[in-house]
Amino acid sequence: MNPLLSASYEPAMEGLGDEYWDVVEAAVFPSTRLRYRCDDLLIQLGFDPARLSDGDLEQALGRFEARHPLLALRYHGYQFGVYNPFLGDGRGFLYGQLRDIHGQLQDLGTKGSGQTPWSRGGDGRLTLKGGVREIIACEALHRLGVCTSRTLSLVETGEGLYRGDEPSPTRSSVMVRVARTHLRFGSCERLLHLGRADLLERLLRHVVALHYPELQGQPQPLSAFYGALSERVARLAAEWMVAGFTHGVLNTDNMSLAAESFDYGPFAFLERFDPGFTAAYFDHQGLYAYGRQPAICQHNLRLLQAPLALVLPQGLMEEQLQDFAAHYSRHYRACLLRRLGFGPATTTAMAEGLAAGMADPVPLTLRLLESWSIDYGAFFAGLRDTIGQEGALAGGPESLQPWSANNNGAPPREAWLAWRDAWWQHWNHLPREQRLQVPRTLQRWNLTITPTRPQIERVWAAIDQRDDWEPLEALLASWRPACR
Repeated sequence: MNPLLSASYEPAMEGLGDEYWDVVEAAVFPSTRLRYRCDDLLIQLGFDPARLSDGDLEQALGRFEARHPLLALRYHGYQFGVYNPFLGDGRGFLYGQLRDIHGQLQDLGTKGSGQTPWSRGGDGRLTLKGGVREIIACEALHRLGVCTSRTLSLVETGEGLYRGDEPSPTRSSVMVRVARTHLRFGSCERLLHLGRADLLERLLRHVVALHYPELQGQPQPLSAFYGALSERVARLAAEWMVAGFTHGVLNTDNMSLAAESFDYGPFAFLERFDPGFTAAYFDHQGLYAYGRQPAICQHNLRLLQAPLALVLPQGLMEEQLQDFAAHYSRHYRACLLRRLGFGPATTTAMAEGLAAGMADPVPLTLRLLESWSIDYGAFFAGLRDTIGQEGALAGGPESLQPWSANNNGAPPREAWLAWRDAWWQHWNHLPREQRLQVPRTLQRWNLTITPTRPQIERVWAAIDQRDDWEPLEALLASWRPACR
């Protein structure tokens, strides 16, 4: 028997009632061929990968046999500032919900599984390239410590798809992602549009019970929800920024009520550090540019106050949102410091160094990146490789020399020396056992290869032209050891 078909799925979303979703049928594909499986996720979900064949995954997550009902969720959203009441799961559905080995309920959601009542004329399909890109996005972000959904499986489905932004016909696929929830800010906005405070309160109680257990002991958990969500979103925005990641389409229907990053379309990782970088070719005004992401997240939280005000005090929510900037700054700093090798154990020593008059390496890092033509990810990879060399710092700060990558040239001398001396002083101020941990921290929080657009195109070209999946497997393998 296929373990995926006999698993103990929980009907949590079904139990909310049919005001939130539509029952749909999966598309019937010409063929199914498993192209990717994440055994780490299977283990997290309580499965033994050795007992799950590729055929089992194709049967359950490509042909969707013997699993009912399949639920397409309803939601609205602000898309590039314009309210759209005609949204919903247009090419996906909720396949099922499972408790993982940590007791957290996880959604198994599809992408590319066929048309639904919310397809709006679309074919309900996903290109194979789109599926490959999403695998790369979520695995790189997971490796960098970003709270993200992950791809469980990708099945090629044997159809030729026509797309305006890809050479067509192009290959088709269906993907299954694992996420804490597929409920979005837009799920609440739809209920304001319908004037259904009763459905909104039911939805919020559902979300708090499943995804904010830390609030359950409070006298008014619903009143605390918005503040907790705001803090999580601020932390997520900080994680994106430190990762050098641009989501590309931060519409309210792409923001999770669990504050988890998901639904990757025209994303991009920075090549050079550029706050004005825009990932989506259709974002002509740069609304969702890299440097605007924290402000957009805060703006979307403010938009969310309108529906939540059906059941929560708006004044309290505005007060809670005032903490967004502090939450963001604190988490951004911690995340950037660990990419520089200074993990949580160094907090006390770092604070002592700053109090003693040492320069702060965080703003100096940003100043250096702004003035140097080095790739953003290559800067941190170069630091990791340099510090990992035996005796790299034995000669004092002068032994820390600029590293080269992609013909980036030498850094501006003043910016380099200011950054170098600050980094070395803080490293030298650490207790010996903490200094020894710095290379390990650098290894853990930095990628050997950052999946910038050229890197992703090389991976895709091998698949598209030769059906060669080894470059993708090699890229994922370069990240995987630190993810286990």
